[in-house]
Amino acid sequence: MRAIQVTELGGPEVLVPAELDPPVAGKGELLVEVSAAGVNFADTHRTDGSYRGGVTLPFVPGVEIIGRTKRNRRVLAAILEKGGGYAEYAAAPSDLAVDVPKEVSDGQALALLIQGLTAWHVLRKSARMDCGDTVLVNAAAGGVGSLAIQLAKHFGAGQVVATASSPAKRELALELGADVAVDNSLDGYVDRVRAATDGRGADIVLDPAGGPAMLAGIDCLADFGRLINYGNAARVGRPAVDPSSLAQRNLSVGGFWLAPTLRQPGMYAHPLSAMLELTAEKKLHPLVGAEYPLEEARRSHEDLLSRRSTGKLILKP
Repeated sequence: MRAIQVTELGGPEVLVPAELDPPVAGKGELLVEVSAAGVNFADTHRTDGSYRGGVTLPFVPGVEIIGRTKRNRRVLAAILEKGGGYAEYAAAPSDLAVDVPKEVSDGQALALLIQGLTAWHVLRKSARMDCGDTVLVNAAAGGVGSLAIQLAKHFGAGQVVATASSPAKRELALELGADVAVDNSLDGYVDRVRAATDGRGADIVLDPAGGPAMLAGIDCLADFGRLINYGNAARVGRPAVDPSSLAQRNLSVGGFWLAPTLRQPGMYAHPLSAMLELTAEKKLHPLVGAEYPLEEARRSHEDLLSRRSTGKLILKP
């Protein structure tokens, strides 16, 4: 089968087309003929060796797939433990395979898997969002951010403030339902967020970057506010936070990682099926970005890392 194989760690250049034997589905697995694979920012961390938990060479990247089983089920599946999505066939855990409504496209479904579940759980579980909360969504035009805007509104947010790097991305955030959108450059960032919230700050800050942006996000919090970090897009060390400084305004800082969440009861199929149904009913609008042939996986990572992309990037075998 055609696949993308990584034999050495590095940048997008290590994504090399290869001919490999198709995987064999083991006990509790389904063999899926892949119609599309999702491209994630975490995939770039896996290929350069900076991913939490590490990787074993050689490997086929890709942890989210959609396709058909031998019984012609159209399924969306997470394959976080083994990977292997950048290929014509992949073996997926049967308990992490969810049927997809015909009204939902491949790209829409893939946008809901890693990014959608992250947005859902960061808001509901980690941040413990309440109706009426003011939610600050950083990287609002990205995969998680674009869904977090919509889900926050669906869950009853009082105000959603979006940040993005360009006027076009900020306009997109407003179209998705954000009440206000501001420039995400760190110079003046806190002042802009404070102005957008009438000086109060946000009850919840969603931070995908870490580093200086995370510290700035803490300064944007209202009293009893919660910041949740769910990534290291800035590719710098996560800064130390002094609990005594948080206590002065009763702030909380937490972190979220999807991988250990998937096997917990009610944390995978239920929210994923709910988002698929909302999408089928056109109440949720996952952003689908560029589509690439499998052999152009390198270009998909280059576009992702350069911040040229908007919405979900997918590979088509």
